[in-house]
Amino acid sequence: MKAIIYARVSTDKALQETSLKRQVSELEQLAEQFHFEVEEVITEQASGYEVEREGLLKLFEVIKQNEIEAILIQDETRLGRGHARIAILHYLKKEGVRIYTTAQNGAFHLSESDEMVLEILSIVEEYQRKIHNMKIKRGMKKAVENGYKPQRNLEGSINAGGREKLELPITEIVRLRQNELTFEEIAATLRGFGYDVSKATVNRRYREYINEVSKIES
Repeated sequence: MKAIIYARVSTDKALQETSLKRQVSELEQLAEQFHFEVEEVITEQASGYEVEREGLLKLFEVIKQNEIEAILIQDETRLGRGHARIAILHYLKKEGVRIYTTAQNGAFHLSESDEMVLEILSIVEEYQRKIHNMKIKRGMKKAVENGYKPQRNLEGSINAGGREKLELPITEIVRLRQNELTFEEIAATLRGFGYDVSKATVNRRYREYINEVSKIES
């Protein structure tokens, strides 16, 4: 089973350096005990209340790239504290990564309260996906009702000529806006046709276009 060793201390004091080394040593023993194949050893000195940590970002990257199945830590607080801890536990659960700790000398078991919180988060995410899909369908339906013809307007623009980067059809953005679609609805409509675009990007492109037109007219 592929695993990552992750060790963290909260400050950069010399005493904490010793703690990091001890954590790694104990986790290497844990890996040997459970016959893990350690792909990466990540150590960092940062607050557990923060999620913008270099070591944590590296952890996520390795999980994605190497199909990691387990993470080895001293205890759950090494991953994070407060809301950060819950967010990271939720991420690892979604990725199917199991947690092993030296504190429990094996597989980590969530408390009942943590299990409940993570279950609620999963339910909320599922409904967010449903709402997102509903917005896409609504935006597409409204666009078509207002004369938007995707077969004609987007023909050849998606994956045309093997291009990977998609150019947004600014004329269609303008036309949909004139048909009183919101920027969120326009973005949802374009995403439905394969454009990886956010509401903010649509808004920005539209403003840039309007500003250019205003300069020309003046």
